Amino acid sequence: MTHATSSTPKRGGPLGAFRHRGYSIFWVGALISSTGTWLGSLTVPYVLYQHTGSAIWVGLAAAAQFGPAFVLAPLGGFLADNHDRRLLLLWTQTGLGVIALWMWLQWASGWHDPLILIGAVTLFGVLNGINNPAWQSLVNDLVPREDLMSAVTFNSLQFNIARAVGPAIAGLLLASLGAEWAFFFNAVSFAVVVVALLFVRQYRPRAVGPSAGRFLGQWRDALRYMARSRAIMLAIGLCCLVGIFGNPIFTLTVVFAKDVFNTGPIGLGLLTAGLGAGAVLYAVAGTLFARRKQEFGRQVALVMVALGVALIVLSVMPTLALGIIAAVGVGAAFLAAFATLNTVIQLRAPDPLRGRVLAARHMVFSASIAFGVLLGGILTELCGVQLATILFGGALLVVAAAIRMLPGRGFPLLDSDDRPDLPPAESDSLN
Repeated sequence: MTHATSSTPKRGGPLGAFRHRGYSIFWVGALISSTGTWLGSLTVPYVLYQHTGSAIWVGLAAAAQFGPAFVLAPLGGFLADNHDRRLLLLWTQTGLGVIALWMWLQWASGWHDPLILIGAVTLFGVLNGINNPAWQSLVNDLVPREDLMSAVTFNSLQFNIARAVGPAIAGLLLASLGAEWAFFFNAVSFAVVVVALLFVRQYRPRAVGPSAGRFLGQWRDALRYMARSRAIMLAIGLCCLVGIFGNPIFTLTVVFAKDVFNTGPIGLGLLTAGLGAGAVLYAVAGTLFARRKQEFGRQVALVMVALGVALIVLSVMPTLALGIIAAVGVGAAFLAAFATLNTVIQLRAPDPLRGRVLAARHMVFSASIAFGVLLGGILTELCGVQLATILFGGALLVVAAAIRMLPGRGFPLLDSDDRPDLPPAESDSLN
């Protein structure tokens, strides 16, 4: 038995996702939570670099946050497919809030041990590995299929609005009140999303019954499905490369701010906010001017080149003002690549396997981020942050050219609707 029809869904309009109350509540709560998370995400590398003066410590903190997702994402995907995703998120978001509260208490008490802070970040990464598949899957549960593209884009938009606003707030807090207040507001923000989840109701309630098979059996079925879908495999692979070569810039901004632009926490906040502002500009423009026919392959080809060029341009900017302008381009290209690839995966993944497919994407992407930031830290120590960024930008150009040159098997695959038949057990769950 095959899954639901494979025809391309009709568009529900650029703001279609907000026609649904559950999604609107979830989006507002997520925006506040993500803003708080960016306070913490910028504060951690800032205080580590201030106390140690080493980019490697900054890389270790990012690896500690994203590395555990490689191990825990399979469990998160399994839980997201076999349990109520909203309730699962209530538990994980509460746990993440407790960890954020601990980081605030540690720093406010004067206990400024980098190892302890990285330990807390590691625990945060462990819970986030379980949280993320359910988070991404719940977006699909809150809207009908015709509004999925709108929901995915605006889910990325809220994250990037937070990426623009959060660092700017963090810069002001770090310059005026100190790091402990940035940690404090991060902890408070998790309470907001927990309250929001209490009021969220799904558009299509999922019938969650006994698990169709054990953990390993379900993952074997999901991996077989993904292996037969060349579009999903290519999209996940490209997510990995974007994570390795594109994502480190979000961590290396602390090095750019201090060593290249000779600025303090406010300048750092503005530079990082530039990355988020670019993402917001892309999300708004991309949503309002989207064409009915989604040419995913062509879009990815263009934005991979744009991201590579933007990174190279940022690396040679002589002043903070020009660096912020270049960062806007980097942020726009990064979101364009990530949102397009994520939409491909969401549209190709059937609901019974959605949590596991998104967990696989999150696992690979998180591992690539951990590897990329460590590589970025090492290259920065060896040859400087500017040359390291040029190398990353050049690598993205090479990747885009190499895949584009593959006859009939490159980016055009992203436009195909190659969704294989589901395994029998998963097909039965659709009835």
